[in-house]
Amino acid sequence: MSRFEKYAKLTREQCGHIRHFHNLASLPPGDWAHMGSQEPGQEWDTAYRYQLATMAYAAGAAHYHRLPAMRSMFKEVLLKLIGKMMRREVWGYWYLSSQSGIRLNPDLKELRKPWADPVRKENIMYSGHLLLMVSLYTMLFADDRFDKEESILFDWNPMFWGMGPEKFSYTRRSLQKAIIDDMERENWMGVCCEPNLVFIVCNQFPLLSMRYNDATDEAAWAKKNGFVGDNGLFKLFYATGQDWVVESNNISHTVWAMVFMPWNLDLVKALYPQTGYGYLQRRGDRLNLNSQTLANKIRELNQTEGADPESSATIERAKELVAGQPQSSMPYLSPTFGYIAQWLSEIENGNDLAALLRHADADQGWDGDGNYTHGEAYTGNAGIGYGRPNVKEGQRKMWEKPWTKTEVEARPWVDGVALESGVDCLRGVWVEEERAMLLSLRTWDGHKEDVRVSVNALPDTTWGVYVDGQLVRIVDVSPKNKTVTLDVEVSGEPVDVVLLELGKH
Repeated sequence: MSRFEKYAKLTREQCGHIRHFHNLASLPPGDWAHMGSQEPGQEWDTAYRYQLATMAYAAGAAHYHRLPAMRSMFKEVLLKLIGKMMRREVWGYWYLSSQSGIRLNPDLKELRKPWADPVRKENIMYSGHLLLMVSLYTMLFADDRFDKEESILFDWNPMFWGMGPEKFSYTRRSLQKAIIDDMERENWMGVCCEPNLVFIVCNQFPLLSMRYNDATDEAAWAKKNGFVGDNGLFKLFYATGQDWVVESNNISHTVWAMVFMPWNLDLVKALYPQTGYGYLQRRGDRLNLNSQTLANKIRELNQTEGADPESSATIERAKELVAGQPQSSMPYLSPTFGYIAQWLSEIENGNDLAALLRHADADQGWDGDGNYTHGEAYTGNAGIGYGRPNVKEGQRKMWEKPWTKTEVEARPWVDGVALESGVDCLRGVWVEEERAMLLSLRTWDGHKEDVRVSVNALPDTTWGVYVDGQLVRIVDVSPKNKTVTLDVEVSGEPVDVVLLELGKH
């Protein structure tokens, strides 16, 4: 039906990312295929927790902005991702990290006594993400399961060491209280990630969860001369024991934080033009990412000599000056490409994002010589998967208008479309002004699949069911029968199903 063409369908690539989230989340417990990180102890930016959380945020945003009628499909994905987030492989690193170390706190004279509970204190790099995941789930699906006792249960049970198993129990509300209490202990500068270090980026996620008093938080950082360093990037962290702030020399945490800072969007948008200088380089119709070392040299030439950061002469000169130097000052590389995909999708979501995605899509899984073209796990699994389905200012829109329980329960929704059946949903939206439910389905690999679809919570009236523009059925919805069930044959070509109120058309 041509009148509904303005309601866009997801592309094959966007559907593919959602399916990839489902595939990874559905792996058996303990199976972490395709999610390996550079650092073996879950201490770096590519750790399981960051991949799982970002996939949850991406799925949540896709549900909110793109497919709001597909409640059960996304509910299953988020529940599985939260379930994996609760695995000890994800949070067990904290027992060792809680001891701190001289890299984190140069004044430390002896290690602290460790504790296993990963959310009791500090470790906002895990607890903040977990809180946002369960809060997002609660908001999107009006489901209070994480408000029940022992709904968030950490099972600490090493086999061959320790004084026996321990369990740490929380609810969504008690987890939030633990984080707020920790913020208060740190005078509202934020909660520590690793001991002694407060990172700006990691404290954005609990703020999103609770819509925390951003004016209080902003005032605390203002005493340290604000978020932004002299080089135009966000400051990296605040050391609580020494009361000093460390500047950043990499774009990665700056753009990562900007994605999840809807409470300060004016600042983020004002910084957008200069943030990518030196890091982002155009190559034809593609946008490439320069290394940290090369980017910093380009930015230095721009600041000290006024060199054009986008000119080929500046870039070539910078390459000569940094020849032979390592790509990063850290032992591991941050998943910066993935962060930038998220950042561009949130702030720009236009030509720059399209150019970056073209660069990402240029290499297929295998090259012409049969070599596997590796992409690091965070960017491939989560970062690009967040950026491609997102909409401009997506986090801001969710921040300003979170769904209420009443709104979720009143909205018509679709059940019966399961990703495990091989069926992708290209469009799933209730259009109130049209009094129409729009549903478009396709199998990802072209096979035929019979799907029994249930449309729930429709208003009490007479509905016409259209399949590919043809009226196939008329059905009455009443208080005793609020669900319309229909069988749909789905194949590799999109099938469009429309339920339209007949009384108004």
